[in-house]
Amino acid sequence: MITTTLRGLAATALAFLPLLAAAPAQAAEPLPLADAIEQLPLAAESREGYQRSSFKHWVDEDKDGCSTRAEVLIAESRVAATVEPRCKVTAGQWFSFYDGVTLTTSGGLDIDHMIPLAEAWDSGASQWTAARREAYANDLSAERSLVAITAKTNRSKADQDPAQWLPPLADARCTYAADWVSTKLRWDLSADEAEAEALAELAEGCGQEVVQYEPAV
Repeated sequence: MITTTLRGLAATALAFLPLLAAAPAQAAEPLPLADAIEQLPLAAESREGYQRSSFKHWVDEDKDGCSTRAEVLIAESRVAATVEPRCKVTAGQWFSFYDGVTLTTSGGLDIDHMIPLAEAWDSGASQWTAARREAYANDLSAERSLVAITAKTNRSKADQDPAQWLPPLADARCTYAADWVSTKLRWDLSADEAEAEALAELAEGCGQEVVQYEPAV
């Protein structure tokens, strides 16, 4: 059984591809959500040149036979997942926090990139190396980066930011905002003006929600 610890180790190895001798990243101190939003660099977005294939994803970096998708499904199942040959995850128990739905079979699930690949491209990833984009697309070392949710909700979200889309479950929105901001700060991605304004407005109703992240290497 793949453990969350192994999941993290695999992602750490991937993150070191661009710079093998890099020093360990230091986790940032927890910040109130509103303060974290203010730390997002502001920049206009551009999707020029974007192709989904620019982000190599769902790879098997640790060569254990399980893709990134399978690793997330195994790690996020609330019960021991059923894993068939070639690491095909077929059953378990997953809570899709965007819409409050619990599923017991994997067929109805997508693995959502908290910051969609196209949004990441718009926000700075267009300037990254291919290795860093691959590290981003398979980021298993931060629980907020990838999340198993219902396919219907993931496809509703598509590549939209919080100015355009929020989880249908209202109780999930503050967590979603914190996850969005922590992932952007982790990967040093910018926000556009409408996105930052939408996040700031949302934060007003989020009480003690905090953001903590570890910068990606």
